[in-house]
Amino acid sequence: MTGIYQWFSFAGQETALFIISMIPVIELRGAVILGAAMDMAWYKVFIISVIGNLLPIPFVLLFIKRVLYMLKRYPAFAGFISWYEGRLVRHSERIGALSFWALAIFVSIPLPGTGAWTGAGIAAFLNMRLRKAFPAIVIGVLIAGIVMTAGSYGVVNVLKVFM
Repeated sequence: MTGIYQWFSFAGQETALFIISMIPVIELRGAVILGAAMDMAWYKVFIISVIGNLLPIPFVLLFIKRVLYMLKRYPAFAGFISWYEGRLVRHSERIGALSFWALAIFVSIPLPGTGAWTGAGIAAFLNMRLRKAFPAIVIGVLIAGIVMTAGSYGVVNVLKVFM
């Protein structure tokens, strides 16, 4: 992750953090930790990471099924895509009827593989409309951002700004 940060840091810390927060798997969770390690202000890291994490999500919601279908035709990607689709289907079965709040909660869990990209994939496999899925993902990302920021910077340091 620091290698990626250094690669993009020529444009400044904020830009590098923004780009890192858009990368699948790393997303907001990794960006907040990196921002804290770089001694950036927590509120700046929070805002940059949330916006960066959410920016690609409407496109993921709209195109992930088509992209996965196209990549599946290539033998180099077929195994991974089948595994990933199976994972998305398993998660989508769990989310099921409670789709909006279940999706928000799933995205908010600050663990690898439960972020906005996976949530968007699940929403696509559940055939959720963009106007229903995106707000659920936004809520989840905001909750994850609060949890990660409080964990990375310490609850006391975050609350000092409000006192």
